[in-house]
Amino acid sequence: MKIEVFEIPEEGLNVEIEESPNIEDLILTTPFRAIMHVEKKGSEVFIKGIVNGEIELQCSRCLNFFKMPIRTKFEITYHPIEILNKEELVELKSDEMEVDFYRDGLINTEDIIRDQILLNIPMKPLCSEDCKGLCPICGTDLNEKECTCKTKEIDPRFAVLQSLLRRMKANG
Repeated sequence: MKIEVFEIPEEGLNVEIEESPNIEDLILTTPFRAIMHVEKKGSEVFIKGIVNGEIELQCSRCLNFFKMPIRTKFEITYHPIEILNKEELVELKSDEMEVDFYRDGLINTEDIIRDQILLNIPMKPLCSEDCKGLCPICGTDLNEKECTCKTKEIDPRFAVLQSLLRRMKANG
């Protein structure tokens, strides 16, 4: 859905939508629902809302797929793209991070939903906080069963010393 900036009434606009934005390499298990209140003051547009839905992610420890709900509140201020000086590089300050720009008097709600989904995906998704992951030797999912591999934990800082010790024993 596209919001036409010039048709936003003075009292604001309430928008309720359901969309499934296409995001590469991401599976949406449900369409995302957004409830937004849109206001306009001059050429600025202020949007407050809530986005919720569910995605499927792969656990970074055990590699199993799991469903993760997303429910997030957002506030975005839109300015017309024409105010940007195309020649000038602009550095955003921390209080300007919720600023976006509209073009040709249109704001695409699918872009809002896509951005909120991407901002809420964890860098290292976990199926649960206590996920045990995979055995580094045999690959067994340690959440499902214990393996019989013997692993000696070696501090990586001392691994070079261990190889030096082996060479000394072999030579002497």
